Order: sequence, then structure tokens, then C-alpha cells
Amino acid sequence: MELIDTHSHIYDEAFDHDRKEVVARALDNGVGTLIMPGINSAVHASMLECADAFPGIAFPCTGLHPTDVNADWERELDFVKEHLHDRRFLAIGEIGLDFYWSRDFEAEQRRVLAAQFELAAKEDLPVLIHCRNATDAMFEVLDEVRGLSLKGIFHAFSGSYETYCRCLRYGDFKFGIGGVCTYKKAGIAEVLPKMSMQDLVLETDCPWLTPVPHRGKRNESSYARIIAERLALLKGLTLEEVAGSTTSNARKLFNI
Repeated sequence: MELIDTHSHIYDEAFDHDRKEVVARALDNGVGTLIMPGINSAVHASMLECADAFPGIAFPCTGLHPTDVNADWERELDFVKEHLHDRRFLAIGEIGLDFYWSRDFEAEQRRVLAAQFELAAKEDLPVLIHCRNATDAMFEVLDEVRGLSLKGIFHAFSGSYETYCRCLRYGDFKFGIGGVCTYKKAGIAEVLPKMSMQDLVLETDCPWLTPVPHRGKRNESSYARIIAERLALLKGLTLEEVAGSTTSNARKLFNI
């Protein structure tokens, strides 16, 4: 059985003291591939160090996260453009819209997202989409770039069945299912039975969004197995069936 964590911040400083052990635990639990989303230029070096330290396991991406869109956004976007020639990057992301903390740079977030969608279509790369308190705005940006051929993952998806169906109209999109599906009263737990396994991939978003029974502690990629077990229960499938589908979906998307 093989699992893929399609959203692992294993390069984060939260793992500086025991990164090797965390990766070893992931491998012991069948999680043999970690996709590392980029968020800004500051994490570039540490992410590539992880890729070099765990070849064939940890794969980097590049992108400008919405909460990192600020007065310096043009320089950061140029950084993403300049590094797309590096074929080690499997996707453009983590990109998107986030109005949870502030809407001060809403116009800039929209502009940066549209620009990164265009880059992804040009380079034939998937996107890792972050959307928080911005669903309507996300669809507005997607409408603006409707002619582009897009593919990727809606990271940490927690929307309604109607939102899921609408997202599929804009490209070849998958939906990242993480620790939230293990929480009591999680809305996504009610939506998942209606979603197709062809559209789902596993993710942890470690070190955040830790699944039950470890909620409140640091998350790690080995917990992708816990998420797979919960998904199997919600879908009425075996763990092996969930592993097979989600891993196949991820491999096709990232071409690995």
C-alpha cells in the first residue's frame, strides 16, 4: 500500500529538530511521497534542501501564497517566474485567495492569482489552490481566466457539494482531503460520500490541521494514513481501495 501526501510543509522550522525521524515515520506508514508547496521566496532554500535530503520522496513546488501578497508582491511574483525553468518543481502553489485575516491586499491577491494561473497553463503545471473566506472571489477569478487549461488541487477542501461540482467546471481539478474530515461536526464529512474517488487526493498540510486523535499537536505526513482510514470509513471502502485511488490520482496529476 502506498500513500501520497500532496501537501506537506516538511521544510517548515517545526521539523528542524527531527525531520529525518518524521520522514522515517511517514515511510513506515506507507507515505512514500511528499509534495511540498512553496509559499514565498523565503522558504525556497529550505524547501530545496529537503528535496536534496530526501530524493525521490520530497518534491518541491513554487508559488506565492495569498497571505504573502503584500507591498512586495511584484518582486515575489517575479521570483516565481524566474524559477519555473527548474523542472524539479512539480506544481505552482500554494496560490489562491485568503480574506480571513485581512482584505487589505484583495485586489493584489486577485491579480497575483490570475497571473499564476496563466503561468501554470503556459507551463502545463498543476496548481495548488488555497481558498479561505473567499469562495465567491475565487470563482470570479476563475471566470476571468476561463479560457486557460487548468488542472490541480483545491487544497484543504471543505466546501459544499454544490461548490465541489462548480469547481469541476473550471478544469481537471482534484480535492485535497486532510485532517478536518476527522473532526466532529466537520461539514466535509457529510459531503465526501457524494464526491467521486476519482477527484480525491490525500494531504496533511503538516505541521497544521492535525487529525484526531492527535489534534492539538504538531501534524506530520505519517498521519495521511489516519486520513485515509477516515476517508475509507466515510466512503464505505477499504483502506487499500482509498490508497489505490488517491495515489493514482496524485501520480497522474503530478506526472510522477
